[in-house]
Amino acid sequence: MDKTTHFFGTSVFGQLISLIDSKIITASAKKHGSDHYVKKFKTKDHLISMLFCSFAKCTSLREVSGAMLGLSGKTKHFQLNHIPKKSTLSDSNKRRDCDVFGEIYNKLLKQYGHYISDSRIKDVINKQVEIIDSSTISLFKDILKCVGRHPKTGKKKGGIKLHATINADETAPKMVWLTSAATHEHVLLNNLKHNANTIYVFDKGYNDYKAFDKFSQTDTGFVTRIKDNAAYKTLNDCKIEEHIHSGVEKDEIIEVQVKYENNTRPLKLRKVQFYDRNLKRRFEFLTNLFEMRADLIAAIYKLRWQIELLFKQLKQNFPLKYFLGDNENAIKIQIYCALIANLLMTVIQKTLKRKWAFSNLVSFCKIHLFNYIHLFRFLEHPDKDWQKTYDELMQPSLF
Repeated sequence: MDKTTHFFGTSVFGQLISLIDSKIITASAKKHGSDHYVKKFKTKDHLISMLFCSFAKCTSLREVSGAMLGLSGKTKHFQLNHIPKKSTLSDSNKRRDCDVFGEIYNKLLKQYGHYISDSRIKDVINKQVEIIDSSTISLFKDILKCVGRHPKTGKKKGGIKLHATINADETAPKMVWLTSAATHEHVLLNNLKHNANTIYVFDKGYNDYKAFDKFSQTDTGFVTRIKDNAAYKTLNDCKIEEHIHSGVEKDEIIEVQVKYENNTRPLKLRKVQFYDRNLKRRFEFLTNLFEMRADLIAAIYKLRWQIELLFKQLKQNFPLKYFLGDNENAIKIQIYCALIANLLMTVIQKTLKRKWAFSNLVSFCKIHLFNYIHLFRFLEHPDKDWQKTYDELMQPSLF
């Protein structure tokens, strides 16, 4: 090995794995009993193998097992104790509870949350803005129920829906639910925590007046778009003279009817009509934030685009088009491991002082996955003259 270059004692993959505390994996495996009656291929080995799949963008079990078998004798630096065969990895994806990987993700997010958070939005609004949305991932087989018409061939693909909640000042999902693609979005509103210091932002696919009533009763804020066919009664108009320059055209207090099993009760909400000069489009927002400026409500809804960028980032940089199993558990494990890989890369991106595009970071790690390069040092100073630096270090001391 040439000592005149920027080599390091651990490969890039080993440095990525070192960001995961072994205690987190051990505690999660113990909680979910994922290592009971397992002799060799433990949860940690399973996680490392699936993270290798994510970073190397493998598309089959044979590709994962074959590539890792070629590393026999070189796995100590990335903490892999048992190299899996194709059948071993397949069985583990089918039998090991996927929730243990979700637990590991949540604990890592809690550990590294301060690296990826940005409090500027919260400082302006004095409340935590959380964005909700979902993205459907098509499957090659009718494993989970999908929506849409049946094709002429009679064979219908399945689909899994990834529901996520992110803080507006973070770039990683705070909460994740995985359901069949046929599950309607508004069902997930029941899983949200109600807090007077929180504002939820979601599109009109989540419109549910019962949930809005519950939000209002608990002083939990929300901002969404009103449906085109919504039935409501206008109670009064608010003055908007001071907001004309911002694009606000109407600001109204409206009343909708919330239908319960035994009765119907009125719910007072606020409707803001906003014209976006850049997009040349008119939007109508629905909210229970009566004291907030109308233009600020439009600005809060605009933050919702961040979660769309997150879904795009996940699908473009990690293998979520090809799944390594034909069962629901295996698919969920692969998605959770992609989320863990995305979190680790986000932490690295936020830690670096030098600006790197996320896709460039992922590509760099894929190319140099088993090269012995000091990852952080190289990414901070990729153009540095490492030859000169090494020669200076090797000079005999003058003192």
